[in-house]
Amino acid sequence: MISVDTKSRELIGPFHQSGRKWSNEPIKVLDHDFPSDSQGVAIPYGIYDLCLNQGFVCVGTTRDTSEFAVDAIRTWWLKAGSAHYPNADRLLILADCGGSNGYRTRLWKHRLHVAFCKRFNLQVKVCHYPPGSSKYNPIEHRMFSYISNNWSAQPLCSYETVLKFIRTTTTSAGLKIRAVLNRKNYQKGTKVSDAQMAEIIGRNSNFTAVIAPRVVDLVGRFDLTGKSG
Repeated sequence: MISVDTKSRELIGPFHQSGRKWSNEPIKVLDHDFPSDSQGVAIPYGIYDLCLNQGFVCVGTTRDTSEFAVDAIRTWWLKAGSAHYPNADRLLILADCGGSNGYRTRLWKHRLHVAFCKRFNLQVKVCHYPPGSSKYNPIEHRMFSYISNNWSAQPLCSYETVLKFIRTTTTSAGLKIRAVLNRKNYQKGTKVSDAQMAEIIGRNSNFTAVIAPRVVDLVGRFDLTGKSG
């Protein structure tokens, strides 16, 4: 079971970061946060493993799209998930109801089916939190808040700085986080046709979706009531 979400984007450069820290010399930053003065943008997409208390962050450099979100989950599975759960045949994802992994987003469901479920032969159940309740998403208070505290009052002058602060974020409960950089150029506006949606093997009910690699995999595992057969 994993919890996913996109953290707020950060400008790369000598920009002000809220917070306080002890320093012998003041840290010089620009007085305005103009994107034109930045070296780029960091878009952290996080995956938090509730069972192991381990995090994985894929830092994008272009746009927060559904394709980017699924690529981040796929990277987590290749680098961490498959090693921790070699015999797994299904995955439960907790997510907000909006954004790149929104419950109404066609590209999110299509990419999950094509690029994740079919590739790794996994059945995925996505449970979206209703509007106004994203604060209950575990990744928010178990991982993202600690990352923000770790780089508070520290300008993020390079992508390596962003990765360093994410990787060095820890808690008294033993949280460990891995981080990778994704420089792929993602484009917004990708359309998914009705025919492509019809190819997706799955079921939907309000804020819950079940997506399977094959029709036979849809029977006897997850159902929409939360029970397993």
